[in-house]
Order: sequence, then C-alpha cells, then structure tokens
Amino acid sequence: MSMNCWIEELKFIHVYVYAGKKNVLRADKKPEDPAEDTVTSLTETKENKPANNKVTGLSSAYSEQHKHLDDLIKNGIEEGMQVKNIDGKGRGVFAVSGFKRGDFVVEYHGDLLDLAEAKIREAQYAEDPQTGCYMYYFQYQSKTYCVDATKETSRLGRLINHCKTGNCQTRLHPIDGTPHLILVASRDINAGEELLYDYGDRSKASILAHPWLKH
Repeated sequence: MSMNCWIEELKFIHVYVYAGKKNVLRADKKPEDPAEDTVTSLTETKENKPANNKVTGLSSAYSEQHKHLDDLIKNGIEEGMQVKNIDGKGRGVFAVSGFKRGDFVVEYHGDLLDLAEAKIREAQYAEDPQTGCYMYYFQYQSKTYCVDATKETSRLGRLINHCKTGNCQTRLHPIDGTPHLILVASRDINAGEELLYDYGDRSKASILAHPWLKH
C-alpha cells in the first residue's frame, strides 16, 4: 500500500507491558504540518502569486493524502501484511507487498484511555502476568493518553515485534480531535520482511528479564 504520511515523528511515552514489565519513552512536542507551514510562510503579493499557487497545489495534495489516511484508519483497513509463527519467538507480522519509506503500515489499535483509567487497567493486568498487556502511553495536546491493545483481536498492530533497528516507526495521527497511533515505514520494506519497531526499553531490569530487548 502506498500511503505516504507527512507527519513528524514523535517520541512517545511508550509503556509496552509484556509478562509484567513495561518500558517508557517520553515525548513533549506536537506534530507539525509541513504543508501548512509552507502556506502560512507566504504573503499575498503579485510577485509570489505563482509560487503561492504551486504551494496551494501541494497543500491540496497533502489534504487528499491526509483524508485517505483518515479513511484507512476509520475503516480499520490493514493490507499488505500477514501473521506468521516464528520458532522461539511466537507470532510476527510480515509484509506481503512492499512499503516505501513514509508509507502508512498499520494502526496500533486498541481502547483509547485517559491516564487514570489506564493506571487502573495496568494494575489489574499486573495481577495476572500470564495475561500480559500491551499499553502505549503518549502525550497529545498536553494530556497523557493510553492505547490499550491487550485484548486479543484480529488487528495486527499489536503483534508487531521489537527490534532496535526496526523498519517501522510510531506516529501520531489525529482525526477530528481524537489521537490515533500508527506505524509507518522508516525505510523501504521488501515483501517477505518482518515488520518491526523499537519498543524503546533500555532499563537493566527489563533487559535482564527479556534479553531480546538488547537487539
């Protein structure tokens, strides 16, 4: 699927809990719209009117791509991927068709919670480590949210495995004021490659409990 995302990368507060452990990455900046930045930098003069028309075209193209991405997320479209079992690792998600750098890959889909509700759920999950949990905390407009993808569903974002040098990165994509976490290709991805992204956990305790986090 070719869906290039013109959205600035964010450093999220990412708490991904598996078998009772979690990791944290902090974020403190909002996404910027490169097309809007370009448009607002121009003034209405005869001299720059041709350039302004060109930029308007770029803004229009951005708007169309943004709307297309909105539709993919709203409709839960997940294409070009399949789940495979990996010896010694469990399930993983693989590209069936290639992705270009910046392409939308999949939404990290789950229940969107505020901080208070998320902490209650996290405590509940901790009582049964065998259940595990997949909780992703992040900041949006100075407020902390969490996407809880612990519940087993058919959605693929929750199954993408960790790698420090992964081929995907997390982005924030708001729709009508509601934030959505998505994964986009951080480089060109060939068909047959496993989709991976960095969970971000560097704590000694977590690496001791889960040595695969070192890689």
